[in-house]
Amino acid sequence: MNAFGARESDVYADQYEIYHGNANPELARKIARWLASEPGRAEVFEFANENIFVRILDNVREKDVFLVQPTSRPVNQSIMELLIMIDAFKRASAGRITAVVPYYAYGRSDKKDQPRVPITARLIADMITVAGADRMLTMDLHQGQIQGFFNIPVDELTAVHLLSRFAKRARAFAELLDAPLAIVEKRRHGNLDRAEVINVIGEVKGRRVIIVDDEIDTAGTLIEITRALEKEGVRDIYACATHGVLSDPAIDRITSSNLQEVIITDTIPLPADKHIPRIKVLSVAPLIGEAIKRIHRGESVGALFSSEVSFTQEMLLWDDGLDGPAAPADDDDVPSGVPAPAGV
Repeated sequence: MNAFGARESDVYADQYEIYHGNANPELARKIARWLASEPGRAEVFEFANENIFVRILDNVREKDVFLVQPTSRPVNQSIMELLIMIDAFKRASAGRITAVVPYYAYGRSDKKDQPRVPITARLIADMITVAGADRMLTMDLHQGQIQGFFNIPVDELTAVHLLSRFAKRARAFAELLDAPLAIVEKRRHGNLDRAEVINVIGEVKGRRVIIVDDEIDTAGTLIEITRALEKEGVRDIYACATHGVLSDPAIDRITSSNLQEVIITDTIPLPADKHIPRIKVLSVAPLIGEAIKRIHRGESVGALFSSEVSFTQEMLLWDDGLDGPAAPADDDDVPSGVPAPAGV
């Protein structure tokens, strides 16, 4: 409280620092490059007994720290790295710690849909909070209500604008492209990695189609949807998703399918053995970088998706090898006149 009885706002060092674990260091470097900086220095490694060790090599006292660590494969190791790094920064007296988790694992376990099962998405949220994170920055959660599992502020970014330049999910995607919407009705049985396609609702015959979802895991459901659309007389089929989990046998399924192209982002690193011509990766580094800048300055993050349409164009062709944003994308790169079935 100050002399006038008003509560003083938290004050952090003028600079912000970006750190990362081992889950996706390339994305962290791209984010830092977009912000014209370098990632902070830290040691994060595993002992022979599988215990994880973390040591921050910089002075972070009172600094605004952003820790980039998607909880991707190996999932449980990535989660532990994240938690231990948060604890390390907390004990090093960081002014504020924002967990930047582009991909949030266990997002499907967001409710009790079977007897005697956990709500693991809530458990992970509690662990991140208890470890000492002050804020959470993430992208395209499996379900929006996961934000409510946190007792700290959560900013959820979306790649829908970035993806829509290339070609809330299918309905928002269709509105952005001014294209008709079709819905694929599906049913998941038990704990299977794919769902059964029941029906295609909407007129798709003779059209190009873009399948839109938050993630592609084993691609089992994606292929089921592709086959259902082919039976309805679809001409060309594309797919896009924010998170390319691509667990085996996803690559084999995509390769042997009639999909023209699959667009994903780099929230999860794509191993070299999974780089195939049919898969294109767009970087979310500029989007996350701008969000970090706005959070540090106390500015609106939501404005990225409303008033700054030109920023989406800058993001599309930006490359880590460039000194700055690239030229806007050409509209000819986007398939036109395509309905967008939901639910890969």
